[in-house]
Amino acid sequence: MWNPNMNNNIFNESKKNFQKNVKKTAKGVKKVVIIVAAGVAAVFIVSGSFYQIQEQEQAVLTTLGKPKAVTETGLHFKIPGIQQVKKVNTTIQGFPIGYTIENNQTVDTEGIMITSDYNFINVDFFVEYRIAEPVQYLYASQRPEDILKSISQSCIRTVIGSYKVDDVLTTGKSEIQAKIKEMIITKIEEQNLGLQLVNITIQDSAPPTQEVMQAFKAVETAKQGKETAINNANKYRNEKTPEADAKVDQIIKDAQAQKQTRINEATAQTSRFKAMYEEYQKNPVVTKQRMFYETMESVLPGLKIVIDSGNGVQKVLPLAPFTENDTSAANGQKPEKDDTQESDAPKENKTNNAENPTAETTNPETPQTDAQ
Repeated sequence: MWNPNMNNNIFNESKKNFQKNVKKTAKGVKKVVIIVAAGVAAVFIVSGSFYQIQEQEQAVLTTLGKPKAVTETGLHFKIPGIQQVKKVNTTIQGFPIGYTIENNQTVDTEGIMITSDYNFINVDFFVEYRIAEPVQYLYASQRPEDILKSISQSCIRTVIGSYKVDDVLTTGKSEIQAKIKEMIITKIEEQNLGLQLVNITIQDSAPPTQEVMQAFKAVETAKQGKETAINNANKYRNEKTPEADAKVDQIIKDAQAQKQTRINEATAQTSRFKAMYEEYQKNPVVTKQRMFYETMESVLPGLKIVIDSGNGVQKVLPLAPFTENDTSAANGQKPEKDDTQESDAPKENKTNNAENPTAETTNPETPQTDAQ
């Protein structure tokens, strides 16, 4: 017979068995998850604890912010989470100056330069470098390649500006490259970029575009005009300088001659005065009279003497010719008034003085004063 209690017992046992199986399965899954997680963690730890440096690489191992260069190739160990590794490529790299590598187009702002003889020229360079100090490369500066390019452009323009255009186009390329390389190496060492310049070469050098050539021709024309003006000025100076020098010499010679003449005249007058003074010391009276007579001889010939006797009749010495008065009257000119005719009182004094010319000089003191 069917018993309901038996069915309940069977159901309860099945339920218990199912619960036991579920618990056993859950424990197994948990163990698997733990094992997988542990495996993953182990793989992560193991993979993060080692790093590989290839043949053309170097690494910088940073431990709590302190960098250290690792240059040996091969497998290396590091502490995960504490140490970090940055790798750099130490192969030779490069960049162009004056053109682009993709389409070989000219970059005017980089390639066009001016030479020492004020000519424009288009020069293309290629710079080769490599990373020599990884720590300086990564931490001493930002974008060291851009800094290297700026330094290269500065050195190139400096050196090109010291050469003539013919040297840049033809025979001076090797020397120019050597000077640019030396200058760039010096500046890289000063900047501590961690880069090493391998080589710099001139790829091409040619005259610039047509527009720049026209500007260059205008500059050349102005330069030639300047030289022409300078030559004309020098020519004019060379022509006028001898004339000016001759005039200066003539003026100096005339001045020296006049100086010597004045000296000779003064010397002669001094000698004459000394001789006269010696004679005066010997015979004062005679010397004074002689000096008076010599003075009168030089003064009296140009004078007119009027003699008035008091009766209204005047005599003029020396006598003027009558033809002179007749000629003046015929020409309608008035005869010149004699300046010596004055009032009656002065006439008498002058008459007396004229009749006795020695009356005013009889005093010996007057010539003596002149002689002294």
